[in-house]
Amino acid sequence: MSKVKDYIYRPEFECMTRSEMENLQSERLRKTVELVYNNCKPYRAKMDEAKLKPSDIKSVSDLCKLPFTVKHDLREAYPFGFYSAPQRDIVEIHASSGTTGKLTVVGYTQNDIDVWAEVAARGLAMAGVTKDSIVHVAYGYGLFTGGLGAHYAAQRIGASTVPASAGNTIRQLTLLRDFGATHLCCTPSYAIYLGTEIQKAGMNIEDFSLVGGAFGAEPWTYQMRDELERLLHIDALDIYGLSEISGPGVAMECMQKHGSHVQEDHFIPEVIDPETLEPLPFGSEGELVFTTITKTGQPLIRYRTRDLCTLTSGKCACGRTTVKMSKVKGRSDDMLIIRGVNVFPSQIESVLMNINEIVGSHYQIIVDRAGNLDTMEIQVELAPHAFSDEVKDVESIRRRIEHDMMGNLGVGAKITLVSPDSLPLSEGKTVRIIDKRKI
Repeated sequence: MSKVKDYIYRPEFECMTRSEMENLQSERLRKTVELVYNNCKPYRAKMDEAKLKPSDIKSVSDLCKLPFTVKHDLREAYPFGFYSAPQRDIVEIHASSGTTGKLTVVGYTQNDIDVWAEVAARGLAMAGVTKDSIVHVAYGYGLFTGGLGAHYAAQRIGASTVPASAGNTIRQLTLLRDFGATHLCCTPSYAIYLGTEIQKAGMNIEDFSLVGGAFGAEPWTYQMRDELERLLHIDALDIYGLSEISGPGVAMECMQKHGSHVQEDHFIPEVIDPETLEPLPFGSEGELVFTTITKTGQPLIRYRTRDLCTLTSGKCACGRTTVKMSKVKGRSDDMLIIRGVNVFPSQIESVLMNINEIVGSHYQIIVDRAGNLDTMEIQVELAPHAFSDEVKDVESIRRRIEHDMMGNLGVGAKITLVSPDSLPLSEGKTVRIIDKRKI
């Protein structure tokens, strides 16, 4: 029997009827469209090109008239060109990696921090977090939104918050046990790693007080959930977010463990066909798109997440009526998520181009899981003139590439150097990525 009691943090919003929700969304959408049109040059340009004025958007049914936003738009406006608020009102700045190495920057006003704390608190409430809970946050803190998102959520509820951040496994386990943490927040792969290290550290899971947790920032399977729950004796729930929209808390699983509830009074979800860009009905698999309707610092209209999933509506057995999204089933672009870090093939290409005197133009990325931890191997062809049987020469090249990749990607990769013309080529699009994970 579960030790977690799922409670509804804001039933007046989480249990709205569909008509009540759509009325609220329509009101907030109108205000947001007016805000971005009047204060964000890229959005004014997009709407002018589409011959749209804010007055043309009267309800949520008009959402499909609005242009999409993509990550490239944010990079083009680097660093602060997508703000809809003056710099003096921005109280926090987060960023995530992009395809060119240029960061995708997101500015938050105090209103946006309050919204983030609110939606993330609703999520932790689904995992049973209350004022009496002790929440151990082992996500990284900093530009990455995971740590502060869980931190704000726990504090909004009034729980005791342990800002452990990432790394130092023995310290993590000691704090979890000695402080009596009831809930853990981190990536699912790291949670499983913690679970496997308990016995190695001479500890007993029965001495821990854990009952539940919120795990995200990387794709994970139902099989990983089973393993995580077995190791830590908890209820493990999926939390979804992205820094461009709000960080963790955009959606969260309830104790039904069958889809994540979208906080749709703050974020309007859509699913579109990634090829035609046409909206798809509930139950259809497609690319997830979000429109923020309460943010003031950097609101986004129809932001294409590139995540593939399905949306469903109806009242959940938990009592909530908000739309649910399935687990993300893949990507509509070539971005990889490795241990919570965004990795693009183009980033790898940029590293190799800097040392093109010793490597060729062909490479292949092999992603797998070992013991529930993501692994990444990059096979790189040596240039013909650099190919050498001297082990010391090859090892020196390998170490240089490994060092440069770590600095550029922010995550380690195994580098394997192969002989010229040994990687498979295709007459069509070259297969750069082999993902062996069963997500």
